[in-house]
Amino acid sequence: MSETWIRGSTLLLTFAVFVGFSFYLPGTSEQGLQSLIFAIFMITAIFAALVQQVMPQFIFQRDLYEVRERPSKTYHWAAFMMANILVEIPYSTVLGIMVFGAFTYPVFGITSSQYQGLLMLFCIQFFVFGSTFAHMVVAALPDAETAGQIATLLFYLTLVFNGVLLPRINLPGFWIFMYRVSPMTYIVNGIATAVGGRVVRCANNELSVFQPPPNTTCGQYMERYLQAAGAAAGSLYNPDATRNCAYCSLRVTDQFLAARDIKPDQRWRDFGIVWAYICFNIAAAVSLYYIFRVKVWRKH
Repeated sequence: MSETWIRGSTLLLTFAVFVGFSFYLPGTSEQGLQSLIFAIFMITAIFAALVQQVMPQFIFQRDLYEVRERPSKTYHWAAFMMANILVEIPYSTVLGIMVFGAFTYPVFGITSSQYQGLLMLFCIQFFVFGSTFAHMVVAALPDAETAGQIATLLFYLTLVFNGVLLPRINLPGFWIFMYRVSPMTYIVNGIATAVGGRVVRCANNELSVFQPPPNTTCGQYMERYLQAAGAAAGSLYNPDATRNCAYCSLRVTDQFLAARDIKPDQRWRDFGIVWAYICFNIAAAVSLYYIFRVKVWRKH
């Protein structure tokens, strides 16, 4: 492993540990769930540092190839491009596993084996997506600085509209398409499903406290409302009390996730969609390199 990769990996791991322990086991209160979603949002900011590692290395290798190997026809340009893209995947896999351990255990704790495996797969996929995205952006550009500025702009567009800072329902109509095309939407949603199915326990300052009619318990007073609300109903913590009824607007974490268009039963769909983006990045990187740096356009 090169010294550059070790330094970059150490930086990314340090950031993952910092974010993980900044949101250490936030719990399943309403504020805790919001903190968990924001922790996922923060860890995706690693993306900017990730692409900055890949681009300078690619520019160096491309300059060598175009000066030395391509004129001598040592190997085909497509072999050069695919080799540069594929060689990053083992590094991305190792880095994804390390970030998985450094970030998810402090934030999510120890969950079921199924969800731990899902989180690890999404972490690996995130880094593979980042490396292929970097190759797509830099493939046809003259230097890493220009590519870095374009990649940063595109990244922040996908990050702002992924539904964390503002749920899809609150986005201006024109910008909803950005929510749908942003790969970060599916990465964040897929990771967030790991908290699905848990019981919500509201903090004291999140409870709605009210007084029932005289000679009526909280459970009797709220019975018709809870039946009418059905699956959308929250939890009444003291149904036998006759005063200071404590009601939490959420019962399970799936209700909180649904308000942000995150559906646990779609986690594998989101996983597949991100792979489609990765394949697009690879195809676009090869195509852009051919169009701008291989094909000779003749003027008539």
